[in-house]
Amino acid sequence: MQSDTSPVADADVPGKGPGTGSGTGVAEEPSRSILRSETLIVLALSLGASGVSALISFIGSLTKPGGLKHQAATLNGSHAPGRPWLDLAWQLFGIATALVPVVLVAHFLLRERAGGLRAIGFDRRRAGLDLSRGAGLAAVIGGSGLLLYLGARAAGFNLTVVPEALPAVWWKIPVLIASAVQNAVLEEVIVVGYLLRRLGQLGWSPMAALAASSLLRGSYHLYQGIGGFVGNMVMGVIFVLLYRRWGRVGPLVAAHALIDTVAFVGYAVLAGHVRWLPTA
Repeated sequence: MQSDTSPVADADVPGKGPGTGSGTGVAEEPSRSILRSETLIVLALSLGASGVSALISFIGSLTKPGGLKHQAATLNGSHAPGRPWLDLAWQLFGIATALVPVVLVAHFLLRERAGGLRAIGFDRRRAGLDLSRGAGLAAVIGGSGLLLYLGARAAGFNLTVVPEALPAVWWKIPVLIASAVQNAVLEEVIVVGYLLRRLGQLGWSPMAALAASSLLRGSYHLYQGIGGFVGNMVMGVIFVLLYRRWGRVGPLVAAHALIDTVAFVGYAVLAGHVRWLPTA
C-alpha cells in the first residue's frame, strides 16, 4: 500500500508534489515579500528610475538661469547626427530595450499562472472594442492635454516640449510611430495593469493604489515642468478608473499610442508652420 507522503500522492495535492519550493516542481503562490521585491525591481528597471531621473532634470531646469518656458525638453532626438543608418540603429535599439520590463512583467504573470499579459487585458481578444474605446479616449485626453500644456507654458510652469528633433530621412515617421507605441505599451502595462495588480495583492486599498499609480505617472513627466506633472497625474487617475471599469489595459494602450502618435507626427508636420505651436 502506498503511503500518503509518496511523490505520486503529493502530486495530486495543490501546493505539494514536484516543484513546491523545496526543489521538487509545481510553482507555489508567491509570498508578499517576493511580490514586493519583484515590483520594486520592475520599477527600478523602468518608470520608477525614470521618475527619479525626471526629478533631477526638473531641479536642474529650475536652478538654470531663465524661465522654464525658455528651456526645451526633447522627446525624440537624434543619436548620431549626420549618420542616418547609425541613428536608425540606435533608435530601434532604444525602442526595443525599453520594452524589456514589459517582457519581465509577462514572465512574472506567467510564472504565477495568471495567463501572462492576458491577466491585465493586453491581448487580442477584444481588439476592435479596445481600439474604438481608445480612439474616443484619445480625442478627449489629447485635446484637453494640449490646452493644459499651452496654458502651463504661457504661465511659465512648463518647459517647451519638442516632441521630435529627428533628421528628415525616410525612417523618421515610422520611428516616431514606433516610439509612440513603445511609450504606450510600457506605461500602461506597468503603471496601470501590473502595478495595480501587485498593490492589490500586497493589501493596498483601491484609493491608495490609484494615488500611487497616478503619482508615478506624473513623476516621470516632471522633466517637462509642473504642467507635465499635473496633467499626467490627472490622466493617470482617469486611466485607473477606466481600467477598473473595463478590466483591460488594451484601450489605454490604444489611446496613449494615438495621443503620442498625433503629438510626434503632428509636431513634425506643423512645427514652424503654425504660430500657436511653440518651438525651441
